[in-house]
Amino acid sequence: MNRKPAHKTISAEQTRVIIFNKPFNVLTQFTDDQNRKTLKDFINVKDVYAAGRLDKDSEGLLILTNNGQLQHQLANPDKKQGKVYWVQVEGQANQTQIDALKKGVPLKDGLTKPALVEIIPEPNDLWPRNPPIRERQSIPTSWLKLTLFEGKNRQVRRMTAHVGLPTLRLIRHQIANINLDGLEPGQWREIDLSEIKI
Repeated sequence: MNRKPAHKTISAEQTRVIIFNKPFNVLTQFTDDQNRKTLKDFINVKDVYAAGRLDKDSEGLLILTNNGQLQHQLANPDKKQGKVYWVQVEGQANQTQIDALKKGVPLKDGLTKPALVEIIPEPNDLWPRNPPIRERQSIPTSWLKLTLFEGKNRQVRRMTAHVGLPTLRLIRHQIANINLDGLEPGQWREIDLSEIKI
C-alpha cells in the first residue's frame, strides 16, 4: 500500500486538491503488484495522496492532495469531519434499526460513535454500478443516508450487518462540505484549497 503521507511543509499556494469519483473495484493507491485497477489508471497527477481510504468494493468521493496537513485534517476522525454515505441495504429498514445505527452499535473494535442516519429514496443522479449488485427478487432493498464522524475499518458494512441490513452497495457522497455532484465514475477535477471548509 502506498499510503505514505504527503509532504508536510507545503504552502497554501503550492497545495493541490483533487476530487475523484472512485469506481467500484478500484484500489485507493497508485501501485499494485497484482495488476488490479488503481488510481494511476485514472489520475495522472504526481505526488498527491488519498486523504483516507475507500475500500475496493466501495464507490464515490476520494480527496487527494499533496498537502500533508490537509490530508491529516480530512482523514483524522478526531477532526470531526462528517463523511456522508449512500448505502443500499438488503431488507426494508425499520425505525428500530435506524435508531440503533444512530445511537452506536458494538463492533469487535468498540462501540461506534453516534451517527446521522435516515431512510432515503434511491438517489436520482445515481450511476449504474459495473458490475450490478446481485439482488434477490424475494427480498426488498432500501437506501440509507449515513453520516459518520469516525473511520473504523469497513465500518458502514459492519454497522448495517449488525442491525440485520447487509450492505449491497456503498457510495461515499460527501466529505466535509465537498461532494460528488457533477462527477461521473472515473472522473476527477482539481479544486481550490479555499473551497474546503474545515
